[in-house]
Amino acid sequence: MSNWEDKFAARAERMRASEIRELLKLLDQPDIISFAGGIPDPTLFPNRAFSEAYEDLLSGDAAGAALQYSVSEGYLPLREWLVDHMAALGVPCSPENILIVSGSQQALDYLGKLFLSPGDTALVARPTYLGALQAFNAYEPRYDRLAPEGDNMTPHAYREAARDAGGRVALAYLTPEFSNPTGETIDRAARERLLDLTADLDIPLIEDAAYQALRYDGQPVPPILALDVERSRGIDNTRTIYCGTFSKTLSPGLRVGWVCAAAPVIRKLVLMKQASDLHSPTINQFVMHKVAIRHYDAHTARLRDTYRRRRDLLLDALAQHMPQGTSWTKPEGGMFIWVTLPEGMDGASLLARAIETEKVAFVPGKAFHADGSGANTIRLSFSLADEHAAAEGIARLGRLISRMAAEIA
Repeated sequence: MSNWEDKFAARAERMRASEIRELLKLLDQPDIISFAGGIPDPTLFPNRAFSEAYEDLLSGDAAGAALQYSVSEGYLPLREWLVDHMAALGVPCSPENILIVSGSQQALDYLGKLFLSPGDTALVARPTYLGALQAFNAYEPRYDRLAPEGDNMTPHAYREAARDAGGRVALAYLTPEFSNPTGETIDRAARERLLDLTADLDIPLIEDAAYQALRYDGQPVPPILALDVERSRGIDNTRTIYCGTFSKTLSPGLRVGWVCAAAPVIRKLVLMKQASDLHSPTINQFVMHKVAIRHYDAHTARLRDTYRRRRDLLLDALAQHMPQGTSWTKPEGGMFIWVTLPEGMDGASLLARAIETEKVAFVPGKAFHADGSGANTIRLSFSLADEHAAAEGIARLGRLISRMAAEIA
């Protein structure tokens, strides 16, 4: 065929490569000190627990079921474990409120497909998770700014802007805990205001809780869904859709996540699952259940201890080596620190020089902004931060930022 570009649907124009996925290739270069990939440290995976779970499963009576097709809703014992897990977070629910998905990224794709029509408005933070923008982009929305700390437009203004663009306000999305990319957490008052706003707009609120278990400091804040359940007197009366995952805790490779929401939403998502991949891999769900019931609490405690030390190391290095005019967030958990560069500096230009001259990688911040702003920001991940290499990498980066700031001046 002579020109494939002419054959693609119009939505394909909105599909863009992830800068983060491309930068992950740098991890294979041994001379690069990388703060780019927001991925778990593979040396911390509970390898033995997974090995034993697979061996037990495949050598026992359940092997046939584990290798067989399964129901689209997901493995019932795993969903029942998640019911208890959600209850511990303040969200009483039943298995009918849980759908197992192939990582929470699949949930974002399904939710975009379910709620967004071309020209509709999605309210997202600025910056926001790049993967959410990629998931939603195929459904051809426009974006408006959601400011959790209170700088939002009125519901009327949101509606007018959406109407002028030829659509409606269709959904709101955010990561309230240790967000990707900023590492920031929104407080309870801001969560309550978001519930007020989405109630006024009568739209669903997607709560991306990928980092919920990775809190190192401060007091836990109830999930937005927990606050919504409290207000609404039952999960089936809520508008918040909670997306959880095992990818940041037990294993990203098994691709096991979940959605917790009102039963009517789950039922519609199940239909989408049936039309997409039928169900998430059965054997992975069986194994994840075995590992979760035996090891989840102890393993996540170990992760918190390790990642806390690495966060503190990076924060200390930033304080020691970053020049005046540079600022950064101080996250209470998660995997990320968000750096604002001196005025006039571009994160993408900094990355090009950092790789070439300093052998340091990170993610430029512009990719996380739906409107293309944020050029003078970068994201640093500390989840893979080796003590010596991380300190050296920040020292190199600080020297380069100083040189570039002097050139701009």
